[in-house]
Amino acid sequence: MIRLYNARLLTMDGGVAVTDGEVWTEGSTIAYVGPARADMPAFERQIDLRGDLLMPGLKNAHAHSAMTFLRNRADDLPLQEWLFGRVIPLEGKLNPDYIRIFTRLAILEYLAGGTTACFDMYYHRQAFAEACRELGFRAVICCGIDAGEESWPGLERDYEHFNRFDPLISCQLGFHAEYTGSVPMLDYIADAARRYHAPVFSHNSETRAEVAGCIERHGMTPTALFESRGVFEYGGGGFHCTYMTDEDIDIFVRRGLWAVSNPAANLKLASGIAPLTKMKQAGVNLALGTDGAAGNNALDLFREMFLAAALQKVAEDDASAFPAASVLEMAAVGSARAMGLNQCDAIAVGKQADLIVVDLHKPNMRPQSSIPAALVYSCSSANVRMTMIAGRILYEDGEYRIGIDPGQICAEAEQAAKEIAG
Repeated sequence: MIRLYNARLLTMDGGVAVTDGEVWTEGSTIAYVGPARADMPAFERQIDLRGDLLMPGLKNAHAHSAMTFLRNRADDLPLQEWLFGRVIPLEGKLNPDYIRIFTRLAILEYLAGGTTACFDMYYHRQAFAEACRELGFRAVICCGIDAGEESWPGLERDYEHFNRFDPLISCQLGFHAEYTGSVPMLDYIADAARRYHAPVFSHNSETRAEVAGCIERHGMTPTALFESRGVFEYGGGGFHCTYMTDEDIDIFVRRGLWAVSNPAANLKLASGIAPLTKMKQAGVNLALGTDGAAGNNALDLFREMFLAAALQKVAEDDASAFPAASVLEMAAVGSARAMGLNQCDAIAVGKQADLIVVDLHKPNMRPQSSIPAALVYSCSSANVRMTMIAGRILYEDGEYRIGIDPGQICAEAEQAAKEIAG
């Protein structure tokens, strides 16, 4: 057992109130949450947090983790040139070894930034899952099929395989997007959703051009098209959801779907600002992600939280719009539930011990006033002191405990990126 004591506690178990107390973990789960007790068991380790904040880990609900190889290689370009001129040609050179190398690099960034899980859609999923298992990182794989029928059988094979691969790895049904799909593909995935009683996720309404193209092809928006084909019978959601009609929002509410916003990538690629305020007021479930490092260019959920709040204030012309509590709930609670990680959404007895410690003593967090506000508006990944996943401390005070030298991971990534670019 591990005891984390003298903590400020943000449990996210029913709100954003901060209290004083401690947490005990046993194996992968949380065994005790509350004030200090006299009747304590023997602990493997006791950690005095000295008044720093203990909270649930942040969860990245939309990522292409191994895209770290494209970081800063395709910047300041129009979207179509960025995608078709730079990103896709280099992605064609990826293989499982490269995916493993660049996923490890992403995990280093996740751990140092307080991210304890990601919802990943990318190539060579076996190599991705092996890298996550090797380093002890939690991940949900989204199977991203497209119009090519040769990829369809892999959807169900991967869904069954990765949902029994490792306790840290799970899988959700998915497809890339409407514009890379077809109506027969949608019917296929809707049938799979019915067979497994499973939710379905995809990129959805990311750009104006995407929505206009779908209306031109099918006479309706992507959300309406997916609904008409039965894709959302068992829930699911969309990544980005930047351009949503009233009908789209009604479908999301009625089906209990998740809208996963990616503000930094949407801002940098000039895709737009998602109507988070409107969706929240309507009752849409909201989650937060980074997208890939090719277009972000970071995997930093603290930056995403700031942008999610600030952009809503600009979009609504209202500085009180979308307060810090709403953004924290997106990043820690909503993202976990969108990914199906309902045992990772709060600090409570029996939940998974996916926890982070945030340094409240650094100058950017002083003087202390509203800690939830500070996390969204003042904090950065540099404030993360500790990251624990399934009861294992994988990052602490600048040191990684993953069984591999992080310098080796970075060196391998540098070499692999040069090979691909060359």
